[in-house]
Amino acid sequence: MSLEETFKNHIDTVTDRYYQAMQKHAFDHLLIPAGSLHGVFLDDTSYPFKANFHFNSFVPLTKIHDSCLILTPGQKPILCYYQPVDFWHLVAGDPEGFWVEHFDIKMMRQKDEVRGFMPSTGNIAFIGEMDAPFQDDDFDAINPLGLIHEINWYRARKTPYEIECVSRANKMAALGHLAAKEMFYQEGSELEIHLAYQLAAGQYENDLPYSSIVALNEHAAILHYVNYETQRPAQHRTFLIDAGARYNGYAADITRTYAFETNAFSELINDLDAVQQRINHKVIPGHSYVDLHIDYHLEVGRLLNKYHFCDMTPESMLETGITATFFPHGLGHQIGLQVHDVGGHQANIEGDTTPPPSEHSFLRNTRPIEAGQIVTIEPGFYFIDSLLGDLKSSDQGNAINWDRVAEFMPYGGIRIEDDVLVTATGHRNLTREYLPD
Repeated sequence: MSLEETFKNHIDTVTDRYYQAMQKHAFDHLLIPAGSLHGVFLDDTSYPFKANFHFNSFVPLTKIHDSCLILTPGQKPILCYYQPVDFWHLVAGDPEGFWVEHFDIKMMRQKDEVRGFMPSTGNIAFIGEMDAPFQDDDFDAINPLGLIHEINWYRARKTPYEIECVSRANKMAALGHLAAKEMFYQEGSELEIHLAYQLAAGQYENDLPYSSIVALNEHAAILHYVNYETQRPAQHRTFLIDAGARYNGYAADITRTYAFETNAFSELINDLDAVQQRINHKVIPGHSYVDLHIDYHLEVGRLLNKYHFCDMTPESMLETGITATFFPHGLGHQIGLQVHDVGGHQANIEGDTTPPPSEHSFLRNTRPIEAGQIVTIEPGFYFIDSLLGDLKSSDQGNAINWDRVAEFMPYGGIRIEDDVLVTATGHRNLTREYLPD
């Protein structure tokens, strides 16, 4: 699908969303900075730059720090494009490409030149991190919640351009996943696997939407493991990789788990993959994402039965919290310009929220499933020492086959994650188009 064709519709849609929200909340102008580099304390280096997602909703460039958008309803968006004279660092190139014609571009050599393009009358709002050269300006509102809530509400409904960007990010990430899988079976270290991923995906560390999780063996039980051991382990048993990519700012978020040998744990991986795909087919308009999450807990209970970890009913295991020991996180989240895209708990355009059930407080998405959303589906099954310890000392501890648990502990855990687009009649799995297995 042509980005040039879809971007015109996208920019019209997004601009209209912001302009309607501005008029509704009585703002004549809106400034959206890309954001600035942040220096390390008492050092001459900066942290990796992360652009304001409100800025990237319009501009498909993720590295033009200190640039700024100026929106005025009824007018073409102004893009103040920062291109300094700097022989120490790589400077942003001239603006070019399919998106340029949709902006009135003002080139800046100095950051404070933006002042010459800022409106001098009317109510002016500002969305972003307050930094130089804006601190001295008397905005009428800084990060006004009413306007932000309205934008966040619509963010969940992706345009065809956004869908294409997420799809292309999935294609890049899939190439990385295949290379990482191959390096695992070559018995590489976590660092070697991580580097193989980056090379194949074509993105270095700071390009990635999040720090990749590359976990061998027991490390797979650490949900956000990002250490990258340099030494190869004595034995390769399992490999969990949670890694994504970005395309024009839009993220992919994919997880796969592999076993080095065919055994009971590899069978559990296959069973979990089958469960994950069954859940994917329930991603259709009108379904409850919260219900999908709870349904998966019952699937965890069935797996605990099948593999002889526990002989209680799945319903009893859910009620007593046993399933949460083996699946302690949420089923997934909204995804787009942010890996955990905004508005996942939002109930309406005004910003009221629908919190997750108290026993599943970590669930990031409670919105009804609607066409245009892109959500992740990421069921897991883990052997986490601290949680198992709590379970063992609880009233339910006697219901667990601890010898069987001990057999699986060296394998860490399993997670399988796809990015799924909700369509008008069902869903489209953006991940399995490129990574079917």
